[in-house]
Amino acid sequence: MQRAIDRVIQTYGLLTSQEAAEQAKVKVENYIRKLFEAGETDDNRLTVCGLVYLRELDGSNDPVKAGYTGL
Repeated sequence: MQRAIDRVIQTYGLLTSQEAAEQAKVKVENYIRKLFEAGETDDNRLTVCGLVYLRELDGSNDPVKAGYTGL
């Protein structure tokens, strides 16, 4: 579980900034811990879920915020 958290923080830091990654660390730790306690033990899946979670929090996955208008 800790390896997945470290990978999420490292990758998210590359996508955004190290400062943003450090600020998100507590949130992603809690989220991954919740997934782990629910039965997910695969580090790769935990990593992907953690990255998706952070990208949803910061609005990066929102196509409207990304500039997509549908036209």
